Amino acid sequence: MVHTGYVLITGASRGIGRATAHTFASHGYPLILNGFHSPDALEALSRELRGRFHISCEITVGDAGNAAYVQSLFAELTARDTGPEILINNAGTAHIGLFQDMSPEEWQRIINTNLTSCFLFCRSAVPLMLRRGHGSIVNVSSVWGNVGASCEVAYSATKGGINAMTRALAKELAPSHIRCNAAAFGAVDTAMNHFLDPEETAALLEEIPAGRMGTPEEAAALIYDLAVRHPYLTGQVVTMDGGWI
Repeated sequence: MVHTGYVLITGASRGIGRATAHTFASHGYPLILNGFHSPDALEALSRELRGRFHISCEITVGDAGNAAYVQSLFAELTARDTGPEILINNAGTAHIGLFQDMSPEEWQRIINTNLTSCFLFCRSAVPLMLRRGHGSIVNVSSVWGNVGASCEVAYSATKGGINAMTRALAKELAPSHIRCNAAAFGAVDTAMNHFLDPEETAALLEEIPAGRMGTPEEAAALIYDLAVRHPYLTGQVVTMDGGWI
């Protein structure tokens, strides 16, 4: 099936974002893919998806937490009338270390990348969705936004903020037929978790009742489901963690 409404995915060059792009492309959605640190990987992904699924797939390289970049991007999308019908806020980064050792600059970097990016993209996308009369937003969160994690205070704070923002924004937008949900993932087998050595990985898997990490493809399937199906589902933070937390 071919769709006309665009899907905009931030942080799309690898991991969950990359798998999500594949999933939407396989269902015939035209894509706008954002990335910052790996523009070559983003371009290669775009070529792959265009060739394999015969869809429109554009890329935009920029810091999702930078207001000037986001404003410029949406000015262009608005001028071309290609604003997103579906927005997936996936851009994110982690920081592991003792809270008291964290600098204000490191704190602000995490806030900007994980939380401010959601604010900026939602703020710009919502007026275009209002013009369409409908829309769907999925914010990618974490189990640490639900319960917090030692040595990941800043990351936990941003994901907790995403959860609260999701619930509040959903109430604000529901009368306008725009849904907003979040997917809170546990340990997913992406580059973000590859810093663990084999012993640490084994210890982690012992804590997870399912006995393994989730795959990016499983995460993408949940994101697609939240974005496209269930028209009465909004304001929810859906956790997928193999029974971990």
